[in-house]
Amino acid sequence: MRLLQPAGLEPRISHVGGAGWKRWTPLITCLPFQLIEENMRVECKCHGVSGSCELKTCWKAMPTFREIGEILKEKFDGATEVRLKEVTGRAELEPNKQYFKKPTEMDLVYVSSSPEYCDYDLNSGSLGTHGRKCNKTSRGLDGCDLLCCNRGYVASQERVKERCSCKFHWCCYVKCRTCIRDVTVHTCN
Repeated sequence: MRLLQPAGLEPRISHVGGAGWKRWTPLITCLPFQLIEENMRVECKCHGVSGSCELKTCWKAMPTFREIGEILKEKFDGATEVRLKEVTGRAELEPNKQYFKKPTEMDLVYVSSSPEYCDYDLNSGSLGTHGRKCNKTSRGLDGCDLLCCNRGYVASQERVKERCSCKFHWCCYVKCRTCIRDVTVHTCN
């Protein structure tokens, strides 16, 4: 993938972390549009008696929102932290850690780590994860291990009301009973 570079934009820097970063912003904001363009596909429809395809109409179709989201998520998961380095008057991105490869035009990079969202921090706007409900069996973002930031979690019993034994009545409403059941809820320490 090649990033679109706006005309006249030479990524030069006066000092690392200074005005040079502002010049990279147009390149960064082009990424989603670049992905859409690169993932366009040709779709065709046949016209004719019994689908004989006497005449074929084709057009370019955009990828679905889900497809673009999956590509961006994959890039996000493999993103590399970089710093801006001046090499003979031009800006170059180099990884912060020596054991990472130099980023290519296809890689997603970032210049500073995300704030720590585990703890309450008014400056970053984080409410922390203390007291958040989590899913004990999940290995995803809602899982207790990840969401509770390795602080552990407590299990408690809660009584919940929910609709049950629902029946559709002609025409046109649904009637349900209210059922009460006990559930185990996991909450971050």
